[in-house]
Amino acid sequence: MKTRRQFIKISAAGAGAAAIGLHALDVKALNIFGEKDADEPVSDEEMTPYPTYCEVCFWKCAGWTYVDKKGRIRKIIGNKNDPHCHGRLCPRGTGGVGMYYDEDRLKYPLIREKKANGKEYFRRASWDEALDRVASEMKRIKEKYGPEAFGLFNHGNPGAHLEHLMRAYGSETNAEPAFANCRGPRSSAYFSTFGAYIGSPECTDIRDTKCLVLIGSHIGENMHNSQVQEMSAAIDNGATIITVDPRFSTAAGHSKYWLPIKPATDIALIMAWIHVLIYEDIYNKDFVKKYTFGFDLLKEHVKNMTPEWAYGITTIKPEIIRKTAREMAGKAPAVVIHPGRHVVWYGDDTQRERAMAILTALLGAWGKRGSLYLPEAVSIPKYPQPDYPEPEWTWKDLNEGKFPLATMGITTELLKASIPRYNYKHQVKAWLVGGTNLPLSMPDKKLFKEAADSVEFIAVMDTMPMEVTGYADVVLPEATYLERYDFLRAAQNRVPTVALRMPAAKPKYESKPAWWITKQIGERLGLHEYFNYDDFSEVLDWQLKQLGTSLEEMKKTGVKEFPRQSGPLYLGEGEDFEFNTNTGKVELYSTDFADLGFDPIPVYKPHPEPPENYYRLIYGRAPMHTFSRTSNNHNLWDLMPENSVWVNPKVADLWELKNGQKVWLKNQDGAVTKFPVKVRVTERIRWDSVYMVHGFGHSDKKLSRAFGHGASDEEMITKVSIDPVMGGTGMRGNFVTFLKENPAQDRKEVEA
Repeated sequence: MKTRRQFIKISAAGAGAAAIGLHALDVKALNIFGEKDADEPVSDEEMTPYPTYCEVCFWKCAGWTYVDKKGRIRKIIGNKNDPHCHGRLCPRGTGGVGMYYDEDRLKYPLIREKKANGKEYFRRASWDEALDRVASEMKRIKEKYGPEAFGLFNHGNPGAHLEHLMRAYGSETNAEPAFANCRGPRSSAYFSTFGAYIGSPECTDIRDTKCLVLIGSHIGENMHNSQVQEMSAAIDNGATIITVDPRFSTAAGHSKYWLPIKPATDIALIMAWIHVLIYEDIYNKDFVKKYTFGFDLLKEHVKNMTPEWAYGITTIKPEIIRKTAREMAGKAPAVVIHPGRHVVWYGDDTQRERAMAILTALLGAWGKRGSLYLPEAVSIPKYPQPDYPEPEWTWKDLNEGKFPLATMGITTELLKASIPRYNYKHQVKAWLVGGTNLPLSMPDKKLFKEAADSVEFIAVMDTMPMEVTGYADVVLPEATYLERYDFLRAAQNRVPTVALRMPAAKPKYESKPAWWITKQIGERLGLHEYFNYDDFSEVLDWQLKQLGTSLEEMKKTGVKEFPRQSGPLYLGEGEDFEFNTNTGKVELYSTDFADLGFDPIPVYKPHPEPPENYYRLIYGRAPMHTFSRTSNNHNLWDLMPENSVWVNPKVADLWELKNGQKVWLKNQDGAVTKFPVKVRVTERIRWDSVYMVHGFGHSDKKLSRAFGHGASDEEMITKVSIDPVMGGTGMRGNFVTFLKENPAQDRKEVEA
């Protein structure tokens, strides 16, 4: 079949791949500075600290980048005044310097070309040539189809710069995988219940809680820094930890109760907890009476949802369900029902999050010390510019009446709108991609490949030769977060703060910061008024001065705290409060859901069971890695070079699998992992499931450390359960079996 573009790998000219990867060397002997005295000790007094906030994960902890007198970045430490980290970075944060020194990183702009024989390749280009090409394509698409036909896939700060460019250009056809593929269901659920979003960092008062309930939330492995520290303090203070997870996670190891639930049955457990609270009359009556709507409807709804009913579904014994519900009630209102982060599992995830929000309300665990506090963030002044043009259509129109409670663009909808056969009213003809590796973040690889082949142009901005760059027509090498200015960090917390990121070193090779790349494209499009500055530091200084500080002050402090303006951190006893919902109350019965034809109170509905000799695939994080972006970082690769597949001993015995044995995984649709993965035989996983850490199994040899190490869980996710409420992509409905022999001779399904 003829294709518009082939997947091609970045050549050594573009990525600068080393002849020998680090896996062939003694890492301790690696001279990342390229100098004889690279290992000489240097005191802090001999180095200059530059403020930054981390980009290795989304927690964005503020820190200091230390640079020696020769301009070499030596270390990164936490900023003691930052509430995101309290001066302590996680392994990812301290290892961030590896992103700067990674010899595999993108070095030069690249443009796709085609030889006479039809074979495609990347050639090195100048910045002017690459930027001219992108701007030319944007002009062409705008003239032919309208600016809205140019779509954006974005994530993080790089994506925010691209979003500014696209809005100035006239397009709001954007989607961020973090919404539909990660946290979207909790946003829709909690807003429909409380009229407020959970936000990031989540407004969980773990440090003062008396009971922490984790439903599939892996604190300690996902390394949400301040939450890990607060959970440690809560344990020291005698807090009860209740962990619901098919796997004995790190958090489960510190819990009073581990409930090894049957996967896909969480709603049944939560509704049984709600039954116990109501019918044993141990819910928070004062909170429910004053602040909630629909209690009588909820009481009738859960009448028959007893622990005995839930036992037959969840495999959790009735006495354990009652005991844990009573434990929560006894500690209320200082209870945190953690809303989770990656919550797209089974397609009914908004309803599961609704159940968790209802449980929170029954415990009175909102706006109270030790529960969910009332967060606040600094409002950053908008740098002077014209209003953005009003597009004729946006990402909302791509949904075409579906997913009414979606609050951001949905990646799968943008992909489908890129494929003519789906016959969407609004067609997407080109993409900008920044800060997201779509082939490893999108659950449906065939859909992604068809969409990439259908559009007329793709430009990708990234720091590394990730898989997504292989589909680009133009590759724009971005500087790492240690080499650039970026937007001020103004995330919500107990106290409002801003944090500064500034360059600690000049960009290596020919890489450029995202603000520069987008400004250059914008200027070529005649959008100067939206980029009316020579350096992004001018924007930051102007914004900071409006806030009563300055860039010079922030260079010295890194983080600045501001007084709260919205009132106290917690609700006062008996305080009147109007919630931002249709009724002005916490909606135990959701009027939004009822009006839209969804269950106004969650209902447990069974999910498909694994076929014979197949096991549900569960995936997660490791403390030293974030998604797929860190697996080539030599500092973090050294800590964990590959993943493994966790297998229960009963299953291992049935299959005659040994610890450390390499196997390939095959899913229910015939997809097979490209690379083998080592078996880890452990009692820490239920017999009906297997577990893998996400982000491994890279197929690009230019990632000299990550290539071929471990297996990709994404290759096994071919079945996606779509959440009808907000479009979330439930990915835990896939089942795998084991292949002991190399299946390379029969890989048609994988290569399709």
